[in-house]
Amino acid sequence: MAHTAMSGSGTTAGDDPLQTAVWRLRSRACWTDAAALLERLAATDARAALQRAALLGERCLYTEQGWAAAEDALRAAEALAHNDGERGAAACERGQLAYAATLLGVRDRADEARSALGRAAALLPPGAPGRPLLDFRRGLMAENLSDSPQAARAAYRRAHAGATAHSDPLLLSFTWRHLAGLALREGELTEARHGFAESLRIREELGYLVGTAPALASLAEAEPDPEAAARLRTEASRLFRLLGGVPTWLAEHLPAAA
Repeated sequence: MAHTAMSGSGTTAGDDPLQTAVWRLRSRACWTDAAALLERLAATDARAALQRAALLGERCLYTEQGWAAAEDALRAAEALAHNDGERGAAACERGQLAYAATLLGVRDRADEARSALGRAAALLPPGAPGRPLLDFRRGLMAENLSDSPQAARAAYRRAHAGATAHSDPLLLSFTWRHLAGLALREGELTEARHGFAESLRIREELGYLVGTAPALASLAEAEPDPEAAARLRTEASRLFRLLGGVPTWLAEHLPAAA
């Protein structure tokens, strides 16, 4: 099962103290606390409202909880969106939340996800800052809900190029990982190991703790040395337990930590 988070904020040296605090909480699986830091600003500021909704949506994907709070925050963000960029970003988050609900078996919202992401694509032109994340999420839809690996690969590659152009290392960690996952499915072990290793490297450099255990587990899947693979899974299990068992869907890949 493939999963993703929203794109990065608070991961660069130039970010303000609020964004740095939000990032630190988010990276340690404290999404509710991170969202609370944005609550006052999000009441009037469209960008803050969208970021808050994305945080709460990410919490749903990683914990399978908090759906009502994420929906409320997303509706508030949609109400504050007043230009194409803001409306497109809100539609992208709407599509991601519907995708997560479908993927995790909460409710089949695949049609809603496709419609929202299509609406986002109409509002966010190629080259827009939000386009790489949108391309990535459309890749997730193609891979996991439409079972179309070729379309997924093309979308991931567009997202990868866009993340590079916009200097978004966190999104790059996701595009590396999912391109590697497709390579693994096709038996391309060298390519898969390279992609998984790059994803892990970026996440460790960013301090993205909640995403490090999945990266370790993915790299283990492409590791031909059983002892090395076991070490990777052991470290993933340690981080999984440290964060209180999130992401929840990782438990099935880490029997010792379940």
